[in-house]
This record gives sequence, C-alpha cells and structure tokens, in this order.
Amino acid sequence: MEPHLQIKNSRRTVLPKLIIFCLSVLTGMAAESRPNVLFIVCDDLNTHVSTSDYPYIRTPAFETLAESGMTFKRAYCQYPVCGPSRSSFLSGLYPESTGVLNNTADMRNERPGTVTMPQAFKEQGYWTAATGKIFHNPTIDPGEIAWNEKTFFSNDEMPLEAKARKAFEAKHGLATDRKNRQLWKEFQLDYSTQTRGQAPGYGRSGLEDSQHRDGKNAAQVISWLDNKSFGEQPFFIGVGIHKPHVPFLAPDAYFDLYPQKDLKYIQPPADVWDQIPKTAISKRYEGFGFELGVENHRLRREYMQAYHACISFVDAQIGKIFDSLKKNGLWEDTIIVLTSDHGYQLGEHFMWGKVTLFEICNRVPMVIRVPGQTTPGSTSQGLAELVDLFPSLAELCEVTTPKDLQGRSLVSMLKDSNSPGKEVVYTVVTRGNKLGKAIRTDRWRYALWPDGEELYDLDNDIEEHHNLAKSSKHKAILKTMRAHLTRLKKKAAEAVTNSS
Repeated sequence: MEPHLQIKNSRRTVLPKLIIFCLSVLTGMAAESRPNVLFIVCDDLNTHVSTSDYPYIRTPAFETLAESGMTFKRAYCQYPVCGPSRSSFLSGLYPESTGVLNNTADMRNERPGTVTMPQAFKEQGYWTAATGKIFHNPTIDPGEIAWNEKTFFSNDEMPLEAKARKAFEAKHGLATDRKNRQLWKEFQLDYSTQTRGQAPGYGRSGLEDSQHRDGKNAAQVISWLDNKSFGEQPFFIGVGIHKPHVPFLAPDAYFDLYPQKDLKYIQPPADVWDQIPKTAISKRYEGFGFELGVENHRLRREYMQAYHACISFVDAQIGKIFDSLKKNGLWEDTIIVLTSDHGYQLGEHFMWGKVTLFEICNRVPMVIRVPGQTTPGSTSQGLAELVDLFPSLAELCEVTTPKDLQGRSLVSMLKDSNSPGKEVVYTVVTRGNKLGKAIRTDRWRYALWPDGEELYDLDNDIEEHHNLAKSSKHKAILKTMRAHLTRLKKKAAEAVTNSS
C-alpha cells in the first residue's frame, strides 16, 4: 500500500557532493567514516519492557540491543504528552523554551529559527530519512528542511472495520460523506472495541504484521537499507513507531502471549488521592471507562493485555530492522537509539493514559548502542533526560549544534557506566494555563502543583503511594527539592531566540 505522505529525493534537497566534502573536512573526518544513526522512538511506551526490569513481557529486540549496548535505567521525558515531548528532544530544549506545551502548537511558530536534530544532521552532510511519527504529526513535521525522504503510513482496513462500514453504508450511504461523518463515528463507538479509535479502542486487529503501519515502517527502513538509498553519505534514519499508542490494536497472535488471567499489577490504595493535590489528576481515566478510587479488574486486564500485545508487536518489527542492519553489513557502523516519547499509566493511582507526573508516566525505556564505545550489556543508573539525546548524537557524529541547547551530552556515560548522571531531571505538564512541575533526584521525586506539593521516597515507595510533602520529618528534604526546582525552572525558561 502506498504511503499517503511522502517526500521524495530531489536535487534541491540533497547537498551537492562538493558541499558534503567541504563540511566533512571542516569537521575533521571524511563523510564515509562518520557513523550512521538509527533513531527509534516509540509512542506512549512506558517501562513495561524486559530491559527496564519488567519481568512479565517479552521484548527480544530491546534485549538484542541491550546485549551489545547500554541500557539507561533512569531516563526521563520532559513532558508526558507526544507533541511537547518530541519538540523538546528533537530541539534539545526544555518545553518552556520551545513554547510547545500542547499537541497543537508548532515550534516553527512558537520559536522561529529553531534548528532540530535531523535538520542539523542534514545540513552537515547526512542523508536523513524518517518513517512514521517522529515529529508529532505531518502538519508539524518540517518536511524537506529536515528530511531527504519522509513516509507516513496508515493501517489497512481491519475486517471488523470493513464489516461495520458495510453495515453502516447499507443504511446511511457512504461513511466518507460529510453529512455522515459524525454519525459514522458514533456508529463505530458502539460497534466493537476495535473500531473506537482513540476513544480508546483496543483488541485483535485481524491483520498481518505487514498490514499495520508499524509493519510498513519496518519494511520502509529495510528498503532504504537494502537499496542503499543514502548512497555514499552517512545516514540518519528516524523510525517513528506508532504503538502502543491508542487504539491498542495488534495482530491476533500477540494477544495470545498474554492471557488475561496471568497479568500482574499492583492495586493502588482506595484512598490514595486523599493525600495528593487534586490538580495532579488527569481525567483521562474516564475515557477508559474507570472511576477514580474504584478498581475494575476485568477492564484493567483487557486494556493491559492489548497494551502488552502492542509492545510485543512493535518489538518484532524493530527486530526485523536490526536483522536488516546486520545483513547489509551496517551493524558495526551505526549508532542506535531506542526509546519512547514518554511513559504511560495503566491503572497506577487509578490513572490511565498520560499527562501525569508520576514515575510510570515520566520514566522511559532507553537503550543506546555506539559501536566501539559502549560496553556490551552495560547499564547506567545515572539520571538522564530525553533532551540530552541531540547533544549526545551530535558529539558522537561531529555535528555542530546550536549554541543554546539545554540538554547535556551523555557520551561520558556511554563510555563509562559508572560515570555519574545528572543531579536532577525535570518534567512539566499543563493544567489549564498553569504548569505542574516535577523533579527527580537519585532518591526523591518532588512535584509542585497549583494546589499543593508531592514528595516521595522512591527508595522505599517506588509505587508513590505515600506523599511526604506534609511530613515534619522531611522539611529539610523538601527545602532542598524546592531549591532544585527553582534553579531548573529558571534554566528551562531560557527561551533564547535561535538565529538560523
């Protein structure tokens, strides 16, 4: 099936060889010797992967990469929503500086002239390509400025969808008619769990791997590698994996891996919200069909099974890309980053979805392999942020970055697993026209909301069930955390205009 959005190579989007040569001379290395980059970012993937010590799921592709690279056990997003998070790590800037604090804002309008990671790589001699969701959506994607090629696919129509559409059209006419759009949407909500879309929908898709857009994304990358579309240039390929973002749809076989009766989870205390500021709540749980403070084990298991099926499905597609790198002799020449844009709630604190500041929503899986530099099978317990990826990859590839990046290179940590990480990491999320702000140190997580504070001892309360913000025994810790937050707020708001 043809992609519905594609940017093709053209003379005006490829740097002439002379310019590439000059740039490589300036950076002190020949273009051919610079490492390739495979940048894989999953959508809404929390730490339910085996490399993040979650024992109830199978992610062999993550493990393959971890066995030859470094696993960051404590990496954090800067905003637990797709658009703001991606604008942040693709620019190396905190969300307050990008101006992107929701899914509709466009960084080109909020902060004109900002140079993003793929743009910097393209301008300095890399062949850049992306498939799937790297920037938040095709409207916000910078197109030819950042990419030599860009594709974006859709799923094939599910058998259940086709059956629903035929039933609807027999009674109302074409579902695509403008007059029928709302009625068709309502019809889908009631027809099956699979046809609900982002309502959210979930269930067995009835499709093969290759009929899902993530299967198509993998096939596209493999095609680029097999055909050597990058020519003599080093490549920067972004792979935007769509799942496990809602709807939680995956081929049937992946559901069989996770019988609902075998799923494990911790039920939060019924009164957990008696001690937490109410603005910390995200009401997305209502859309999933839950009540605050009330557990629904049947529904929770249905969603968890579908979410886990999606994870195993995308892990399989990632594994196919790794196999292609090896087959094409590129494995030892390619830096690989595998991560997610943010975490996801699956009933913890009775929350569902994203837009919270709890650990399960802020922490992301992250595995990085740098041939010749990362020790195979190494792990880092140091604190890291997604905003650090741009300066890290730029340093490894000798790409010059804008001077105002707020992230910090992870290269010293990649070379030495004992190298210390950051003292503090920082995540924000909006509540109306205000921000909730959280910081994480080695032991503590602190959050400041419009109506109160949170403080958790993560050494002894990893589930964050006991808010210590009002504890008289923790006044000194609270004072320290407030000071950390004040410093980071100032740094994150340094919206220095970038000259392009």
